[in-house]
Amino acid sequence: MLMRIYGNRAIKTLAGSLTRPTAGRVREAVFNIWQGSIAGCRWLDLCAGSGSMGAEALCRGASWVVGIEASSRACGVIRQNWQQMASAERFQVLCGDVLKRVQRLEGESFDRIYFDPPYQSSLYEPVLEAIADLDLLSDTGELAVEHSPQLPPPDELNGLEILRQKVYGNSAVTFYQVH
Repeated sequence: MLMRIYGNRAIKTLAGSLTRPTAGRVREAVFNIWQGSIAGCRWLDLCAGSGSMGAEALCRGASWVVGIEASSRACGVIRQNWQQMASAERFQVLCGDVLKRVQRLEGESFDRIYFDPPYQSSLYEPVLEAIADLDLLSDTGELAVEHSPQLPPPDELNGLEILRQKVYGNSAVTFYQVH
């Protein structure tokens, strides 16, 4: 399957329900909110799926993009998609459990983090706590968490505070910043 991102570029997605690509409406809204801050940023894409958010960040000039995805098939698709957008020196795809992989990023700092786990998963709280505990978000950075409007992520996190929340039909995005 194919989907289109910034600049009308086509990227591959996996067939079936293994991954759920971020809806075009949500993707466009997030990049509109963050416009002007993507060029030159360090981007972290958690539960990356097809890699559409990271691909879009690369197209818009992110200097470094890291994607973490549990599915090895999806990791292969992400690599293919990102190779079309940028040289391999500008990105890294990490395959495996998101919580374990995030913990290995200690010492890294990202300006923009996008976290889009399966809506019914139990990943929200432990991954967000790890991001806060490991100081993965830069002091001026923002973290966007995609979720079901009926199941918001935690609003009280050590080191992170809610900046804004937006609802887009069946999806919602909560934005955090360093407290």
